[in-house]
Amino acid sequence: MNKFLFVDLDDTLFHSLRKCDTRDELRPIAFLKDGSANSYTNGRQRAFLAMVGQGMTLIPTTARDRDGLARVDYPFTHYRIVDFGGIILAPDGQPDPVWLARMRDDMATALPGLRQVLAVIDDYARRAGMPARARLVEDLGLPFYVNVKDPERDMARLDAIEREAVAPWLAGQGGDFCLHRNGNNLAVLPKRLNKARAVEYLQARLRDEHGEIMTFGMGDSRSDARFMAACDYAIIPNGTQLSALTVGAL
Repeated sequence: MNKFLFVDLDDTLFHSLRKCDTRDELRPIAFLKDGSANSYTNGRQRAFLAMVGQGMTLIPTTARDRDGLARVDYPFTHYRIVDFGGIILAPDGQPDPVWLARMRDDMATALPGLRQVLAVIDDYARRAGMPARARLVEDLGLPFYVNVKDPERDMARLDAIEREAVAPWLAGQGGDFCLHRNGNNLAVLPKRLNKARAVEYLQARLRDEHGEIMTFGMGDSRSDARFMAACDYAIIPNGTQLSALTVGAL
C-alpha cells in the first residue's frame, strides 16, 4: 500500500534560527531570495526526514508560495500543495489544471473582501501609529490572502490589529473569511482557501492513480488540524501551537 505524508514545513520540519536551540547541530535547509539561510533543521528533524523518506512519499502542504518552496533544500518529487492550498503542483511542477480553475473562480469571488480587509488593517495601523502594513499575497496571478507581520515582532501590536481591526470586520462584513494567527504571522483567508480542501482533492486523485492508500498529516499550527483530520493518522511535533492545544492541554 502506498503511504503519503501531507506535511507542513515551517515550524514543523524546520525552524528559523530564532526558534532553534543553538546547542543543537543545526544545518540550513531553507533560504531567502538572496541565498542566505533563514531556516534550519536539528538532528531529530533530520532523523525524522530520513525515517519517513524511506517508507512514505512526502507531499509538502504549506502556506509558502511556489518560489518559497523552491528555496527549501529538500527533494520533493511528487505532488506539492502551496499557498494554503490555493495551488497544487503536479510531479512535473505544473499546476493541476482542474484545481487551478476551481481556485480561479473562488478567488475572483473573494477578491473584493480581501481588498476591503487590507484597507481596514492599513487604516487602523496608520491611525494607531504602527509600522505594520498588510499585503495581498498572490501566486500565478491569483490573489489568495492578506498577510500582516510586525517588523519589530511586537506581538502586542499584532494583538491590537487582530482585536480592533480584523475581529470586528470578520464579525460583520467578513463572514466568508477566517483568521490564521501563529506568532508574528496574521493572515485573513477566504474560507474556500484551506489546506484541507486541497488535501481531500488530492487524496481522491491519488486513489485513482494508486488504488488503496494510507495517508498521514503533520503540522504545527491550529490551522493545520483540519487537513490533518482528513488523513488516516495525525503527527504533531512537540512544543508547537497545535501540540499545546491538543496533547499538551491534556
